[in-house]
Formats: sequence, C-alpha cells, structure tokens
Amino acid sequence: MQAWFRRFLCAGLLAVAAPTAASAAALLIAVEDDWPPYSVRGADGAAQGLAPQLAREAFRRQGVAVRFVSVPFARCLMLARVGRAAGCLSATITDDNRSQFWWHPTPMFTEELAIFAYASSKTGLGMRDLAKRRVGITQDYTYPSAFMNDPNIIKSVANSDDDLIRMLLARRVDYVLMNTLPGQLRIRGNPSAGRVRKVGRISQDGFWLAFSKAKPKGKERAEQFEAGLRSMRRDGSYARLLKTFQTPPAGK
Repeated sequence: MQAWFRRFLCAGLLAVAAPTAASAAALLIAVEDDWPPYSVRGADGAAQGLAPQLAREAFRRQGVAVRFVSVPFARCLMLARVGRAAGCLSATITDDNRSQFWWHPTPMFTEELAIFAYASSKTGLGMRDLAKRRVGITQDYTYPSAFMNDPNIIKSVANSDDDLIRMLLARRVDYVLMNTLPGQLRIRGNPSAGRVRKVGRISQDGFWLAFSKAKPKGKERAEQFEAGLRSMRRDGSYARLLKTFQTPPAGK
C-alpha cells in the first residue's frame, strides 16, 4: 500500500469484513476497488474507505446487514445492472444511466471533477478550454453527459487514473480529468508529483449507491438507505465521517 494512503487508515479507515458463512444472507454491495479515499481494496481484500463505511452504517440503522465485494468500477456497475449485487458504490447520475438503476434522493457525498495538467499550464480552465485538445479519461467512469457528448473534445481512454497521470507525463494528452481529492492523492504518491497540478474544473458531482433494478427489492433498498443516510445527517455522524475522509492532503 502506498504511503500517502496510510494516514487515512490511521484516521479511522475501517475494513469491511469479507463474506463468511454467518454473513452469507447479508445484502451484497459491489464497490470500486481503486478510488481512495472513497473506496479501495485493502491488503486483505476487504473494502475500505468512506463509501463502504457510510453504506454499512446507514443500513445498520435500518436493521440491514451488508457485505461488500471490491471490483473494478465497470464490473461494479455490471454486477448491479444484472442483479448479481444489490447495488454499486459509488456512481454519478448521467443521462445514460439515469433509468438503469434505482437512486436514493440524497447523494452520499459530492466531489469536484477537475482538470489536471503540467504544472506550467495556465489555470482557471473550464470545459470550453478543452475543445480541440487531447483529454485523458478513465475507461467506464461516469462523466457529465455534456462532456462525453461534445464532439470537439478529443478523448483518450486509460485503464486507470494512475495511467492517466502516466499519459500526461508522457505528453500523450494535454489534460486529464480526475476527481479532485482522489487525483491529488495519486499525484502526491507519484515521484513526478511536482510536474502535475490541478488547473481547472468541469463540475461538482454527487455520488450515489446505484441500486439494481434487477433485484425485486431494489427500490425498497434505496428507500432504506435514504432513511439511514438522513438519520446520520441528523445526529452529526455523517459530517464527522466526511471530515475524516475529505481532508485534503497537505500542500494541495
């Protein structure tokens, strides 16, 4: 595990127990395995991060036991879409996926979608500045529909956010899109960190637990999760949990 992520573990990052015979009846939720600090696969294979911790507590308050499987994001969505998992953590709502899942009204959290570039690039950029430029994005991630449908932006697809940084450093793209805090953490753990910085933003996006429509109780589960999430907001535990995970790394 990279050193930049250890402080989040020390700050209270709790592993979610792997499936056992006793938990076989628990609600199975798929979670992305490589998006710190929101979700990451631990050394023992268990899901760690804000998203699984928040989901577990919200459902606990509704008397629902959950277990998690850590997978790449594309597989996370697939497992929820076909009903092999009750839902997928954590997805944004776009024009393309809006009708594919059940969504709870309140997002779990919000994150900025930022533009990263060489440190020498000008700042204050927005989507209009990406026209005719090579922009790196991560395969199967959910980006705003306005960005994805803009034919003037030349999109280059990478397998991961780490690959995006490598593409940028190799000058294969002009810019890359990453969520701000996850992007800053990855840059912090890269030997070439000083050569890359945030130079603009695209949007501020909500993230949800996307519930399967292939499951008979999918809508009911979304309602239960919403009730648990609202309970956490009322007693302050939600704000405390977000503060633990969303504190920006020093110097960023």
